[in-house]
Amino acid sequence: MSREERKEATRRAIIAAALKLLEEDSFSALSLREVTREAGIVPAAFYRHFDTMDALGLVLIDESFRALRDMLRGGRAGQLDPRHIIESSVDILINSVNDRREHWRFISRERNSGVTVLRYAIRTEIRLITSELAIDLARLPGLTTWSSEDLNILSGLFVNAMIVTAESIEDANDAKALEDVRHTALKQLRMIV
Repeated sequence: MSREERKEATRRAIIAAALKLLEEDSFSALSLREVTREAGIVPAAFYRHFDTMDALGLVLIDESFRALRDMLRGGRAGQLDPRHIIESSVDILINSVNDRREHWRFISRERNSGVTVLRYAIRTEIRLITSELAIDLARLPGLTTWSSEDLNILSGLFVNAMIVTAESIEDANDAKALEDVRHTALKQLRMIV
């Protein structure tokens, strides 16, 4: 491997180690030594990739939301069936959570009780998703005359419902429980509409 490939492999090992350790603990309980031990590197090597533990946490947040943002943007680019937009949106969320459970577990835990800088970053990501949804809603028939404020409020209702759904998906331990979560999410979103 080239030097750059080794560097990226070490960075990925640090991220994977942190996510593994976060299965049981909050981010504030993680120590740099635990992460580097799990990654199989010396503590000094950590600083070649991240300035602080908070910087590592911010990368975890970015990676956690990136897949969801990409899926949602793909949906807006025509991958969502317009006749079944609520069902398609819930299915995108379920797939996102199932594909990256460790990331969603981290987000769920840190969203309300984590380190301040991480809570702020999570809220910023949620605001970004909410704003992007408001822009999309403004294009729908019947909503073209709504004010920006009202569209943002509606978007907030949708996004908050989906966050609660993501947390419920994380807790679903079998196919029946997951189907129950899906059913409830569909009903909630339809009621909002």
